[in-house]
Amino acid sequence: MLLKHLLHITAIATLFHFSTNAQNADPKTATVKGKVRDEKGAVVSFVTVRVGDSNIATFSETDGTFQLKNVPYGHQDIVITSVEIEAKKLKLHVTKPVHELNPVVKKTAQELNEVSIVQKTEKKQIETQGFAVAVIETKEASLRNLNTNELLDRSVGVRVRQNGGIGSRVEYNLNGMSGSAVGIFLDGIEISTYGSSFNLNNIPPAMIERIEVYKGVLPAHLTGDYVGGAINVVLKKDASQNNITAAVAYGSFNTFQADLSGIYRNKRTGFTTRGSGFYTYTDNSYTTWGKFSKFVHPDRTLERYYRAKRFNNEYRSVGGRFEVGFTNVKWADQFFLGYNISDTYAEIPHGTTMARPYVGRFGEYQAHVVSLNYNKNNFLVKGLALNVNAVRSYRSTYVQDTVGQVYNWDGNPRMLIRNGEIIPVPPTAGMGQQGPKSIVEVNRQITNMRSNLGYTIFPGHRISLNHKLEATDRDDNDLLNPVNKDLVTVSNVMTNIFALNYEAQLFNDKLKTNILGKHTSNRTIQTKPELVEQDGGNVVNRVESKSVNNNFGYGATVSYNVFSKMHIIGSTQNSYVSATENQLYGDPENNILENLNLIPEKNVNYNLGFRHGPVQFGKHKLTLYASAFWRNGFNKITQQAVEDQIVPGRESDADIQVTKYVNIGRTQSRGFEGEIIYVYDNRLNALFNFSKFNTLFKQKFDQKGNPHDLYNLQLPNEPFFTMNGSVQYRLNDKFQKKSILNIYYNTGYVAPFSTVWMESEWFTTPTQFYHDLGASYRFPNGKMVVSFDLKNLLNAEMYDNFGVQKPGRSISVKLNYTISKFL
Repeated sequence: MLLKHLLHITAIATLFHFSTNAQNADPKTATVKGKVRDEKGAVVSFVTVRVGDSNIATFSETDGTFQLKNVPYGHQDIVITSVEIEAKKLKLHVTKPVHELNPVVKKTAQELNEVSIVQKTEKKQIETQGFAVAVIETKEASLRNLNTNELLDRSVGVRVRQNGGIGSRVEYNLNGMSGSAVGIFLDGIEISTYGSSFNLNNIPPAMIERIEVYKGVLPAHLTGDYVGGAINVVLKKDASQNNITAAVAYGSFNTFQADLSGIYRNKRTGFTTRGSGFYTYTDNSYTTWGKFSKFVHPDRTLERYYRAKRFNNEYRSVGGRFEVGFTNVKWADQFFLGYNISDTYAEIPHGTTMARPYVGRFGEYQAHVVSLNYNKNNFLVKGLALNVNAVRSYRSTYVQDTVGQVYNWDGNPRMLIRNGEIIPVPPTAGMGQQGPKSIVEVNRQITNMRSNLGYTIFPGHRISLNHKLEATDRDDNDLLNPVNKDLVTVSNVMTNIFALNYEAQLFNDKLKTNILGKHTSNRTIQTKPELVEQDGGNVVNRVESKSVNNNFGYGATVSYNVFSKMHIIGSTQNSYVSATENQLYGDPENNILENLNLIPEKNVNYNLGFRHGPVQFGKHKLTLYASAFWRNGFNKITQQAVEDQIVPGRESDADIQVTKYVNIGRTQSRGFEGEIIYVYDNRLNALFNFSKFNTLFKQKFDQKGNPHDLYNLQLPNEPFFTMNGSVQYRLNDKFQKKSILNIYYNTGYVAPFSTVWMESEWFTTPTQFYHDLGASYRFPNGKMVVSFDLKNLLNAEMYDNFGVQKPGRSISVKLNYTISKFL
C-alpha cells in the first residue's frame, strides 16, 4: 500500500516538473521602491500602492517601505490608497530597472488604529461591498490536516452535509438554502464542470488563496442561476515569487493525503506556469455505533446501536491542474491555458441511509478538462475591463452493482432460521445491493463559459454586462444490455444567462450600491428508449421529453459606512433557479432517481446586517458581525426520500435506499446569524459564530398550481441551529529561536433536527457536540511545518444527511515543505 502511495506522489511530481519547465525571454520591467510618509514626516504603514488599474500592487511595511515589482516601462500612474489617508496619484515615467519614489500623503481627519496584512485588507474590501458575504482565509489552515470542507463547515451560516467519510457525497447548506439554489465555484466556474473527482474534499487549503461565501445576491462575476448564494474558491495566483510547496499527511482509518503545488514566472517575459496535484487514499474504516446503526438477527429482530466497523468504503483519488500563460504583460493582465485531470475510485457502503450495508457496489470517475482564462483592465480603451473564463469538460462515471447477497454491519451475510437451522439469507436472482442488478456508464460533455465586460463611466460608477453559457450533453448506457445505440438515453441541458450590473460609490465612498437585472433561458431535452410490443416482438421506441423556461430576475445590494469601521449591509433578490442536470436525470453514484417534472424554483430574499471592526484598544482587537434574513421560496426544489421505501414500525422504518428531487410548494425561512472575532497582541485569536433559522413548509399546490392546505412544518433533514467556536494561540521562539508554535482548539454544536417528514424518535437526528485539538510547529528556516490534529476528541456521535454517521475520534500528522526563490 505504501508503495502505491509513493508511486502516485512520484507521478504528480513528474507531471509538475514538466509543467514548470519554461524558457526565458527578455521584456522590460522595473522595480519601484521607496517609503511612504505623512506631512509630518512620520512613516505610514499598510497603505496600498498600486500601478494604475492593474493587479501590480503591494502594501507598505511597518517602516513605511514598499516595493513594486514587474512594473512595465513607459508612463505609469502610481496610486496610493488606504482608509487612513486621502487617495493620491503620482505620475512616473519608467525608463530604468530601478526607480525610487518617496510619496508624501495626507492623513484623514479621523485616524484609524488598524494593522492589517494583505489578505485581511482584501477580505475587508470584499465583505463591505454590500453583499452578504464572508471571506475565509486559508493561510493557517493550509498548515494543518484540514480539508476545505472542514474549513467551510466552521464558517458562520454554512453547513457542509456529507454522507460519511472522505469522498462521500457532499451538499452545501447556506442558512437553509441548498441544492441547485447554491452555486459552488472554482475561480468563478461551477466546480461540477470538473467532475466529482475534483471537488472541495480533494483541493487542499494550500492550493487556495481564499474562499468567498455569498448568501443571497451574487456579484457580477458570479452571476448565474442561483438564489441561495454561492461558495467561490479562489486558487492561488500570486506570481511575485517562484515557489514549490509540498505536503504529506497520514492519519486514522489508513488515510493518506499528499499535495504538491508551485508557480514559476519569468520576470522579463511575463511567462507564467502554475501546477498543482493531489493524491488521497483512505479505507474510511471508522466505527459506527449510533442510533441509526442496527443489526438484523436470524429471527428478524433488530438490535439498535450496533457497534461495527464500516467496510466496502475504500476511496482513492488522484488529480492535477496545470496552467501556462502570461501575467502582467501589455496585452493581458492574465492569460492562461489550463488542463485538469482527475481519476477516482469509490466503494459505495450503503444507500441514502445506513439501514443496511452494501457489498460490491462501487463507482469509478474520470474527468479531462481544458480551460481558457483571460482578463485585461483598460481593454482597448481606458476604464474598460474584459474577463473571459471558458471550460470544456469530458467526464465519465461508471457504477457497478451486481452482488445480490444481503449483508449485516458485521461484514457477514444476513442469516435466517429455517427448520431450526441458522442459514444465510439466499441472494435474490437478478438483484444487486440497491435494486435490480446494474452496470451503468454515464458520459458527459460540458461547456461552461462566463464573460464579463465592465466599464468605469467615471470614478465610483461602473456598469458591467455578463453572459454565462452552460451546456451539458449526457449519455446514459446500460452495459448489461447488448451494445445498441437505440438503448442509450441521451439528455441535454442548456442555460443562457444575460445580466446587467450597475455599481456606484457615493458620498466619498461611504455608500456603495449594486443593482442587478438578469434574464435566464433554460432548455432541457431527453430522448429515452422504451420497448413496445409490435408484430409479436419488441421494438425500441424513442420518447422525447422537452421543456423550455424563460425567467427574469433582479436584485440589489447596499453598504453604508456609518462611521469609522461600522458598515450597514443590505440586499434583496427576486429570481428563479432551474433544476440541474443531476436533479432532472438522476445521479446513479449518489442513489438519486430522475424527475423530469421539476419546474424552476422562485425565491424572494432579503438580508440586512452590519459589520464593525476590527476595532483596536491597545493590544486588543475586536470584530463584530450580525445579519438577519427572510427568504420566501415558491416551488422549492428539495431532496426527499422515495416514499414507497419507508414503512413505519418495521425493519425498513429507516430503510431509505434512494431519493429524488421534487418541488414541494411554498416555503419560508427567517433567521439570523452572528460572529465575534477577538485578537490579543496578534498572538491569541478567538472566534465564536452561530446561525439560527426556521425553514417552514407553508403551502402546497395542486396539479393546476392553485394553493390549498396551509402547513407550518419545519422542513426535515436540515440542521437549523448551529454554533462554532475556536481559539488559536501563537508562541514564538519555543524550543528554537525564530520558530513558531501554534496551538488550536475548535468546537461545534448542531441542535437536533428531523431526518424525514414522519415524527418519531427514530427519525430525529440527535444533538451533536464535538471538540478538536491541534498544533503546528514552524521550524526556524521557515520552510518546514509539522502539524498534529486530534479531531472529535471525545468521540461524539456525529451525523449528516438522513442520519448517516460520520467518523469518530481521529488522529493525523502532516508535514509541509516550501521551496522559494528557486529560479
